[in-house]
Amino acid sequence: MSKSSVAVRPAEMQRKPKGHSFKLFGRLLSYLFHYYKGRMIAVFVCIAITAAAGISSTFFMGLVLDKVIYPLAGSTLSDGTIVPPVAWSAVSQDLFFIIGGMGLMYLVALSASVFYNQTMAIITQGFLRHIRDDMFSEMQSLPIRYFDTHTHGDIMSVYTNDTDALRQLVSVSIPQVFYSCIAAIALLVYMFLNSLWLMIVVLFGVVLMALVAKFVGSRSARHFIRQQEVIGKTEGYIEEMMGGQKVIKVFCHEERAKEDFDKINDELCDASDKANAYGNILMPAVMNIGHFVFVLTAIVAGILVSFNVRNLDITGWSVGVISTTVIAMFLNMSRQFSLNIGQVSMQINSVVMGLAGAGRIFELLDEKPETDEGYVTLVNANIAEDGTITESAERTGKWAWRHPHQADGTVTYTELKGDIRLFDVDFGYVPEKIVLHNVSIYAKPGQKIAFVGATGAGKTTITNLLNRFYDIADGKIRYDGININKIKKGDLRRSMGIVLQDTNLFTGTIMENIRYGKLDATDEECIEAAKLANAHDFITRLPEGYNTVLRHEASNLSQGQRQLISIARAAVADPPVMILDEATSSIDTRTEALVQKGMDALMKGRTVFVIAHRLSTIQNSDAIMVLDHGRIIERGSHEQLIEQKGVYYQLYTGAFELE
Repeated sequence: MSKSSVAVRPAEMQRKPKGHSFKLFGRLLSYLFHYYKGRMIAVFVCIAITAAAGISSTFFMGLVLDKVIYPLAGSTLSDGTIVPPVAWSAVSQDLFFIIGGMGLMYLVALSASVFYNQTMAIITQGFLRHIRDDMFSEMQSLPIRYFDTHTHGDIMSVYTNDTDALRQLVSVSIPQVFYSCIAAIALLVYMFLNSLWLMIVVLFGVVLMALVAKFVGSRSARHFIRQQEVIGKTEGYIEEMMGGQKVIKVFCHEERAKEDFDKINDELCDASDKANAYGNILMPAVMNIGHFVFVLTAIVAGILVSFNVRNLDITGWSVGVISTTVIAMFLNMSRQFSLNIGQVSMQINSVVMGLAGAGRIFELLDEKPETDEGYVTLVNANIAEDGTITESAERTGKWAWRHPHQADGTVTYTELKGDIRLFDVDFGYVPEKIVLHNVSIYAKPGQKIAFVGATGAGKTTITNLLNRFYDIADGKIRYDGININKIKKGDLRRSMGIVLQDTNLFTGTIMENIRYGKLDATDEECIEAAKLANAHDFITRLPEGYNTVLRHEASNLSQGQRQLISIARAAVADPPVMILDEATSSIDTRTEALVQKGMDALMKGRTVFVIAHRLSTIQNSDAIMVLDHGRIIERGSHEQLIEQKGVYYQLYTGAFELE
């Protein structure tokens, strides 16, 4: 898949955060606003309304005290003057308006709360859908190298555990933290406006809470991040053990497997234990500091009243002696402030886990996709008797390479024949370790080229280079005279069929699995391909025939039957070049005899590269390449190599094994 086919994301979403929580959180918000800008703004507005309603109770309490309670009870002024209580009728109207205002405010808050909770549920699920779509799209664009260096279980953990942690962050933590922060800031401002003396006490508590949160939260975050990483490691190990269960039992490896799992599980337990230990300390610590600040505020307020200390507002101007209304409101606001800080501390665990999951998700999204600078494409072609090639908009059964020349703007066409040549190719999976040395191969259209050699000699590596799963370090590979670096990878791979030693069948019917090789193939074409691979007979004997559903990697079929379906899948694609990597290694001798005839028909007229340990399957090859440690040490037909009485001869007669 070319880079251009990856899901498009805004520039700020493509920047990789360098482990900084704020940058990571900012990137996450940019992702949310990219898809749900209008809804997110509406949600934040509704949260602000709900938060305002939550702290308005203090304001209404002050009004009730000043407008109703104190007038009904009477009061004594600072100069000793006694103000008699008023009649109920004088305050009833004020009380009615206060209660009505409170009811209206809470009704609006209730509506806003219902709206933003419902909206966040929609946003969260839609956001996770976009995340999964983008991850899967990105994964399809990644080079084979990525999957060779990452365990499948660890990749699956990104789709499951990390995405679930992100769900909790988006659906619960972000709204709750925003609500608590809005309420806490509003309370701080309101307290500043009422009493500077009492605010100094609250600020002391704020500083103390911040220090505790920083100390405990940083340690909690470190262990939660480690926990997410170890979860991926654990799932990777479990996935590997499940796939190798037969091998484990055959070699009585159960106890060692359990010991290894216990080590990983202990590591996960240790990370989770420390993460939750610190995480569970934070809220009680913050809440108890809040209780301490509440008591300290009450004591300071009592002292201020006892000594008739003049109250100061935020500007520093005296606003008279502090009143009991201000004290009551301040104490209530102090408690609300502590509760909101406590709510934030409760969400820290979820925030840290969510950001850790987001970091792993963005790492996957930031992986460099497989690059493709190719511009030569494969097109349907009409080929005249004189060799003139024209492009066709319809399927013609013939193909050609469309080669635009950037220098003069012209376009030329080259018939797809399957002529593949390697010139002095060097390659290493890592630059410092070259595994292929000066490999030169000439495969003319219709020829069958076989590779023979010990495991690790470089046979499969050569076929990986033909598909451009990896790019060569030096040398050149030409396909029908065109440098394969100029051919778009999708078109290059479309022109080649491949049958691997390990069969990969997908959940679905047998017909669907065969059609995987050519998505627009008709049922008749799929059946013909199955007949060619000698798979038709056993398929028709199945209860549902071609409609038999394969599940769990087709465990209801034998290894040989699965390989026959894999061969049929390659046959239906009808490519001019076939790569058979130990295609018959999993088939018994009797089945191999049946399949060989179909394989010969499949290979007829095609350029074929065959990797086989059974030398009987490659004797009719046009050329046999004997590889050893990444070098071609012998080449020629079966008869020529036998006459040379070299390594191939000794291998064929059983006198020698390549190591």
